[in-house]
Amino acid sequence: MLKVAVLGATGRMGRAILACIAEQDDVKLVGAVTQTGDPSIGRDASAGTSLPPFGVPLTDDREQALHGAQVAIDFTLPAALEANVRACVAHGTALVVGTTGLERRHFDAMERAAHQIPLVYGRNMSVGVNLFMELVARAAAALGNEYDVEIVEAHHRQKVDAPSGTALALGERIAAARGRPLKDLAVYTRHGTTGPRVPGTIGFSVIRGGQIVGDHSVMFIAGDEQIEFVHRARERAAFARGALRAARWAAGRAPGFYSMADVLGLAAER
Repeated sequence: MLKVAVLGATGRMGRAILACIAEQDDVKLVGAVTQTGDPSIGRDASAGTSLPPFGVPLTDDREQALHGAQVAIDFTLPAALEANVRACVAHGTALVVGTTGLERRHFDAMERAAHQIPLVYGRNMSVGVNLFMELVARAAAALGNEYDVEIVEAHHRQKVDAPSGTALALGERIAAARGRPLKDLAVYTRHGTTGPRVPGTIGFSVIRGGQIVGDHSVMFIAGDEQIEFVHRARERAAFARGALRAARWAAGRAPGFYSMADVLGLAAER
């Protein structure tokens, strides 16, 4: 029985993970963290959902939530990440991080922690998206610089970071295939008289509206043909299932900084 703590249990992704846990026979929720001041603190983790009771109270105390947990799954906010990482290191708890909008200091904190615990980080935990990214990277390597690249992503109106972490990860994989860092190739905005497209650049377009869960498309465009890769997430359960798959994989793993490519066995194929 895998014992899991969910950090950010009352958020959209946290609730999707709770729903997936409730469907599993081999996973047990042992801790559920929410933000300080949440009126749900002390109530069952299922509060406000149609899920059956877990027998686990919502808390803002990481120490309480991580007691007995083999793996923690973190879908919180960047401001909470460093404290979550420190708490997992203190407890020797494996950590799966799906929080986006991170800065260099957050990655530094995760890299330091990975010397002591297994830590899986993914900008997108969906199994399908990670395969999608691998296919895009292989296409970029095969097609070369002769093809213009455009990345389009769409998400719900409440999403606060742009471009999405997944779109940036796609850009990074394409840029790596071209032997350059993304910062040298990315074009994030176009307005007014921009002049002709600079060869080799990677364009980004962002859509925010309604309750779009997450759509991503990558276009490779040449003068005589266009190749397009598309992934659309219909429910957050896709991300939650991937996060649980990562949690199972990380439990008992040696310390290290891992990706979803490691979880899915895609890294070994490169």
